[in-house]
Amino acid sequence: MSESVSLTHADGRPVFLDTEGKHHPHNGTLLGFWLYLLSDLMIFACLFATYGVLGRNYAAGPSGADLFELPLIAVNTAVLLLSSITYGFAMIALQKRSKRGLIGWLLVTGLLGLCFLGIELYEFAHLIHIGAGPQRSAFLSSFFALVGTHGLHVLFGVIWLLVLCVQVNKHGINRANARRVACLSMFWHFLDVVWIGVFTFVYLMGSLP
Repeated sequence: MSESVSLTHADGRPVFLDTEGKHHPHNGTLLGFWLYLLSDLMIFACLFATYGVLGRNYAAGPSGADLFELPLIAVNTAVLLLSSITYGFAMIALQKRSKRGLIGWLLVTGLLGLCFLGIELYEFAHLIHIGAGPQRSAFLSSFFALVGTHGLHVLFGVIWLLVLCVQVNKHGINRANARRVACLSMFWHFLDVVWIGVFTFVYLMGSLP
């Protein structure tokens, strides 16, 4: 494991130099992650725009009003929003430097993420079983693309949560792990915001006759 020492630029900005000679500008990782989230936002914007154009092209097939089970989707939405709250508790544990609390709340968040994915997979399997798969119409193709892409992001987030729990358990709450927890926090809350858009634009509006 390399050891970090604190240096400063001429203008006073801190730089962290490890024994391998790698520079880590202060907040550079967070800035880079914000840029990643902006690029991800553009991807979802394109998917929302595609759904907006194709969402009424049913090809004489079922519409959202025929397919969507709003009570189930509302429960799934509540699960994901609750996971955002539990991640907030994980951030509080991080500030208190409680290793056990941080790992515990991260695991709870990951469990809620898995519950969200389980309900979403059930919905997809049910739609495909009744012949409403992505090949049925442009509406369903755009629906599966948008909701499925969000689901893949949640899956990636759950995997990241588990890896982060292992890292915190092994190395404790050090500077690198604190930075990773902060980045994952932004990612997880970003997914919540996107899902609120999906729930409103796809499910609620799609259930209108």
